[in-house]
Amino acid sequence: MFPKFHGILSPVVTPFRDDLSPDPPRFVEHCEWLLSQGVGLAVFGTNSEANSLSVAEREFLLETALLGGVSPARMMPGTGCCSLTDTVELTRHAVAAGCAGVLMLPPFYYKAISDDGLFRFYSEVIQRVGSEKLRLYLYHIPPVARISITAGLIERLLRAYPGTIAGIKDSSGDWDNTAMLLENFQPAGFDVFCGSDVFLLQTLRGGGTGCITATGNVNPAMIHDLYQNWQAPDADARQARVTGIRRTFETIPLIASMKAVIGWKRNHPQWAKVRPPLLEAPQDKFEQLRARLDEIGFRMEL
Repeated sequence: MFPKFHGILSPVVTPFRDDLSPDPPRFVEHCEWLLSQGVGLAVFGTNSEANSLSVAEREFLLETALLGGVSPARMMPGTGCCSLTDTVELTRHAVAAGCAGVLMLPPFYYKAISDDGLFRFYSEVIQRVGSEKLRLYLYHIPPVARISITAGLIERLLRAYPGTIAGIKDSSGDWDNTAMLLENFQPAGFDVFCGSDVFLLQTLRGGGTGCITATGNVNPAMIHDLYQNWQAPDADARQARVTGIRRTFETIPLIASMKAVIGWKRNHPQWAKVRPPLLEAPQDKFEQLRARLDEIGFRMEL
């Protein structure tokens, strides 16, 4: 088994061609660059537009990355879908590929789902995959999924599958929830990752494992540096810098802003493409974003 994840991971943005099909060479290039910056790969996350990709597309991109030399030890693919069978298929595929873990959304279409229903879903996935190599990280993102991963559900899953349930990404945006997870579960070896670099320093001070963050796609070195130096005397200033860049990217929808900036920095406008129903960043808004990033001294060393 690979060592458990720690540090910074990025939900790798997915490049598209003119016909909106994924562009594997550019995907692998971006993965390799992120790894060179010290950042792991949470491929097929929210900011990867994963729910706009088919099962076959996700599996092909993962296989292409592995064939391109990307280490499965640094990969945590998103495998959670509304469909139980799709979730099982993607999870089996990731485990067979040797990935060190998977990040699993709850089945998010039906709302007001009970802990019993979610426990049954995760239990079915684990039993159908049937592998001791599976390391499952829960993905708590109620602002998007409208489904919550509660403390009671975590306790129940840990009792039933102590060698499999490995941790959580908390994208609630609620520091009180992250603090609760850190206090109640991190000491027992259940790894807590915050879902935004805005909370990275607080998470590390609370004993957390790291961060799985969208802006790892565009600001990986600075975020990784904060992770490595969170006990330094100037850690609060480092966090303020990281937060400032994050907030600047958030002035327009985050996926569109990151992809437009990657296209700018790589001199490859195709990067700006997103799959419907998402829309590319409007040119005037992007020009304002680019001017602001220049003003604050943003760098993306490629």
